[in-house]
Amino acid sequence: MNKFIHSVQLDESACIGCINCIKYCPTQAIRVHNGKAKITPQFCIDCGRCLRYCPHHAKTAVYDSVDEIQEFTYTVALPAPSLYTQFNNLNNIDIVLNALLLMGFDDVFEVSAAAELVSEASRTYIQEHEADAPFISTACPTIVRLIRVKFPTLIPRLLPLKPPVEVAAEIARKRAIEKTGLKSEDIGIFFISPCPSKVTYVKSPLGIEKSEIDKVLAIKEVYPILLKHMTHDESKLKPLSMSGRIGIGWSNAGGESAGLITDNYLACDGIMSALRVLSDLEDEKFHGLKFVELNACNGGCVGGPLTVENPYVATAKSKQLHRDLPVARTHSDDSDDYKDLDYQWSSYVEYEPVFRLGKSFRESFEMMGLIEELTEQLPGLDCGSCGAPTCRALAEDIIRGDATKNDCIYAFHEYINTLSKDIFFLTQSLQLSGNHSSESMDLLEDYIYKLTTELDKKER
Repeated sequence: MNKFIHSVQLDESACIGCINCIKYCPTQAIRVHNGKAKITPQFCIDCGRCLRYCPHHAKTAVYDSVDEIQEFTYTVALPAPSLYTQFNNLNNIDIVLNALLLMGFDDVFEVSAAAELVSEASRTYIQEHEADAPFISTACPTIVRLIRVKFPTLIPRLLPLKPPVEVAAEIARKRAIEKTGLKSEDIGIFFISPCPSKVTYVKSPLGIEKSEIDKVLAIKEVYPILLKHMTHDESKLKPLSMSGRIGIGWSNAGGESAGLITDNYLACDGIMSALRVLSDLEDEKFHGLKFVELNACNGGCVGGPLTVENPYVATAKSKQLHRDLPVARTHSDDSDDYKDLDYQWSSYVEYEPVFRLGKSFRESFEMMGLIEELTEQLPGLDCGSCGAPTCRALAEDIIRGDATKNDCIYAFHEYINTLSKDIFFLTQSLQLSGNHSSESMDLLEDYIYKLTTELDKKER
């Protein structure tokens, strides 16, 4: 399986070569060369930040079409809890769940219900392995991928449990097979996602070999369809919801931690804030924590780039929605569908040293020295005009062989100025001396060739 499958892609036809994206990418995975952006696949973690900050919509999220419901004999919708927070004046989750059935799905199973089961499993696991705390949440695939490529010492701290969406998919498939008698391949499990990172998870999961989810739909695509089918006449609604405050709360930053019923936790949202927390965790600056919840999106999953509502408004709606609900409505001993569930990973995440400079420690150390030296020679303005986000990033690209020093506009001007002066003084010298030897003419031609070549490169 390709380790670097991505659901965030570049539409070159829409890209005009501005540098907004390179400034906001948390892993410096984007460069701009020859007037077009380029995403380095092994550096990208599908956080979707470039989707928000590209003013020309050149970064696009890849997800499945609603029309693909027709490809299966029986379909089950897995609504993320953040879906409920997109609607105004929603006071009953069953309104959304029934609308999903009217939209064309044969059944629904709430991811928030599975979240309550995962909360139970997390409490048990942390209690049994308390000596290994703090554990880092693995519910956000972007955070897991970030740790995989940048924080190898923190990999053992990843909570080795399946995310709620995967548990929901396993339960939904099992129930559908028992209910219909159909083969597994005839049943389509559709997750309605707030972010592209979950699309990547389904195609290339971490912690398990293969996901039970077949297709991933975007909340922003499902939202307008659901509006047409929603009714507030409760007499027409089937009672489908099985979630309490814990399950619905997973949509917000800190919601997963609240489900652990402990005070010894840290909850953080936003990918840049998560980077700082992970750096401090690596430096062992935190003490006494049992759990660390990190969300790549501001506000948690309600802030996903595939949603339609402002994340802070959505958070307020979520709290209003689950205010009168019981703490939890789904428990592991409620049904036979839950009793035999295996929540733990079947495989462990391995470090991917994509940012390593050399093939050995010695070579990498030598290259680091060259990078430091080269960075000192650059202006240190971090203007992005070279197509790299910072002067240090350009220095790394140069050492890797992916760029030249003249990609820096300031270094380029200095180089052109030096060449122009050399040509001027050499021409003056030739005119005054009358010496037109082949060596002198070759030197002049060489200077002119270098000048025109560099100018031609910049023109292109």
